[in-house]
Amino acid sequence: MRILAIDPGTYQSGWVVYDTEDHSIPFSGITPNEEVVETMDVESHLAIEMVGCYGMAVGKSVFETCVWIGQFIRAWNVGGNCKDTLEELAVYRRDVKLYLCNSVRAKDANVRQAILDKFKPYGGGKTPQVGTKKQPGPLYGIKSHMWAALGVALTFAARLKEEETQTGQ
Repeated sequence: MRILAIDPGTYQSGWVVYDTEDHSIPFSGITPNEEVVETMDVESHLAIEMVGCYGMAVGKSVFETCVWIGQFIRAWNVGGNCKDTLEELAVYRRDVKLYLCNSVRAKDANVRQAILDKFKPYGGGKTPQVGTKKQPGPLYGIKSHMWAALGVALTFAARLKEEETQTGQ
């Protein structure tokens, strides 16, 4: 099964396609939002990092990101003729931190390390999960907002697996 996971932004978004069968990332990128909407291919599942309320004031960029989340969901539902709800697609940053680090207080560096720990270290260099150009690892090319998207994908995959276990499928 493949999961298209998106870390949405105001103008561009980080995204990964995560294959749960072979634990690989065949496609990833940081792309302008318009292009993400236009090229959104119907994969098995869509997961989007959702904006959460943490009691702090927010600015214009947060609301613009929320609009893009809606655009992604609309494009997904139109393109795939499915009617996934926000609740089914949304993955909150808090959920990612809890799943990967067992703490909502985890920082981005902790989340990145937890992601690294989930992949086999067969590349070269000091971080063999990422590797080098000559000896790429399974996470070669992942950078910036793609790390957040990968955290969303892994958390979403765990959620799906748990739901399958509960329903006995």
